[in-house]
Amino acid sequence: MVTNITNLGRSGLSDWLIQRVSAVVLALYALFVVVYLLFHPNLDYATWSGLFAQTWMRIFSLLAFISMAAHAWVGLWTVSTDYLKHTGVRFGFQAIVILAIFVFLVWGVQVLWGA
Repeated sequence: MVTNITNLGRSGLSDWLIQRVSAVVLALYALFVVVYLLFHPNLDYATWSGLFAQTWMRIFSLLAFISMAAHAWVGLWTVSTDYLKHTGVRFGFQAIVILAIFVFLVWGVQVLWGA
């Protein structure tokens, strides 16, 4: 039996909801980017930079980053608890995943909101 030392009190329903909501946010973001690219065939740096200079786009992008982090965490947590039976190996894997997701989020915020 797997010991859930990194579950942090979440339930299966909350994991399911996080996965579905984050998937919808990511799908909307991807759809927006694809449509934007289709309607701007001669896209240049100034136009692209202008899009990401707008606060609503930065917030939408940040929401997509957070959604990707949540989606990745729930998915990799589920995979690790299903396939990594040794507690130490599973904990180590999950610690590396948390660190990678944290670095991704900090980097994303820096790119979006940094100077």
